Amino acid sequence: MPDNVKINRVLLSVNDKRGLLGLAKCLHAHNCELISTGGTGKCLSEAGIPFTEISKITGKPEAFGGRMKSISFEIESAILFDRVRDKDEAANLHILPIDMVVCNLYDFKKYKDENADLGTLIEHIDIGGSAAIRSAAKNFMYVAPVTDPDDYPELISELNSLNGSLSLKTRKKLMAKAFNLTADYDSMIAQAMDQHCGNSSLRISLTSGKDLRYGENPHQPAKFYKVAGSASSLYNINVLNGIGLSYNNILDLQAAVESVSGLRRQSCVIVKHSNPCGMASGDNQKKVFELAWAGDPISAFGGIVAFNVPVSVDTISFLGYDDPDKSKRRFIEIIAAPSFNADALKILNTQKNLRIVEWRPDMLSSSNEIRITNGLALVQAKDSQLFSYMNLMTKKLFNVAEYSDIIKFGLVAVRQIKSNAIAVVQKRQDGTFQLLGMGSGQPNRLDSINLALNKARYNFDVESPNGHYIVLVSDAFFPFEDNVDAAFKAGIKILVQPGGSIRDKHVIARADELGINLIFTGIRHFKH
Repeated sequence: MPDNVKINRVLLSVNDKRGLLGLAKCLHAHNCELISTGGTGKCLSEAGIPFTEISKITGKPEAFGGRMKSISFEIESAILFDRVRDKDEAANLHILPIDMVVCNLYDFKKYKDENADLGTLIEHIDIGGSAAIRSAAKNFMYVAPVTDPDDYPELISELNSLNGSLSLKTRKKLMAKAFNLTADYDSMIAQAMDQHCGNSSLRISLTSGKDLRYGENPHQPAKFYKVAGSASSLYNINVLNGIGLSYNNILDLQAAVESVSGLRRQSCVIVKHSNPCGMASGDNQKKVFELAWAGDPISAFGGIVAFNVPVSVDTISFLGYDDPDKSKRRFIEIIAAPSFNADALKILNTQKNLRIVEWRPDMLSSSNEIRITNGLALVQAKDSQLFSYMNLMTKKLFNVAEYSDIIKFGLVAVRQIKSNAIAVVQKRQDGTFQLLGMGSGQPNRLDSINLALNKARYNFDVESPNGHYIVLVSDAFFPFEDNVDAAFKAGIKILVQPGGSIRDKHVIARADELGINLIFTGIRHFKH
């Protein structure tokens, strides 16, 4: 298998013409013969770059409205034949080798996303391009399959440095990319055709696998992958410092940034085992961090901290990394934010194991959630709607609009907590919002309520007597009156739930009897 292969003849047939002329000029400068199809040839001709029309190689014109261009014995043989084993046979057949195929495919995705009719979709299925790409990829020992305009600059550099040749390393890299391209292209077409036949299918391509530090436990090896075609995801986070991420770190990090991205103002979320144990929102970042930590200081130890705005050096001082008494320094696993002040980053970098992560809101832009496990896939739309309405169901006079901001904060919190989920939140006299306590993952809702209330009792704001600013939010309906009784005993006067139980009228009547304000939202937030 040769290392460097001299590129003497090149087939160019591209739908995406970005960067084409730069590559073509480089190839021409190295005395390569350029063979081209109609549209690509026109582009070369207008730029004054000489080329050979493909019809002179095939002996046939382009035909059938462009359906037949490059598919021929002459072209496929020139790409495919083994340069050692088949040398004499190729000479007898007057086949000259093609050493590079520069090709990308019809933009089927564009028409699929536009819900084009079946006839239009069919006309935008590439046949000749796929065949040429696969042929070149199969014969990568001697041929370079080039499918991505973003690769042109690197190829130009290597062609210039190797006097018109490409290395085996580069050809192998191009080969793998080519087969991934055609596999994804065919999968996309198959899904579209299934849809037109009344079937539903899902094909997911995962690329660029990276090793994680370990899985859910240290004895479990783990990797994570990027979904091919996704513009951005948490796969693209920028880790500025610290040891490698584990499987659990990725899940906790996702929970943290999803939580904080749903909040306005300056906000902080602390996550432990995928649940927010601390959350706060206000106008002062350091104060917000302090309140989030105060929500559950014990659980916050070793947690994942996420902010929705750049982190200041004043905020970082709360961690106490400069305190000579090391026992007073606050330990966290990861701190994540859109960016970090230079002085803040300097302090954080002193902690060699601390993972410092930059994330962007567009990394959460996917509209669907997919879980693959044990031979099945679950697909659902993201839980992106907080509520349908805020209806007061009880008789006591109460201005729901006055509390809509703290209710929304509570809904953001409860949406991220594992079901059965309860969040107890407060609006402090200074206008900041704080998660006081949460209950999660219990088989019955009453246990979750008691867990949240027990935690919240330690955190009630003395500035809010009788729980005036305190709200209890449930991810799903209260099935029985005992849920209301538990809240009442803790001094909670405002309850928020979606409603929808066959016993709603009994729960409402009990809230009226106890003088509690009960608000229905119409949207459930189970999270498993």
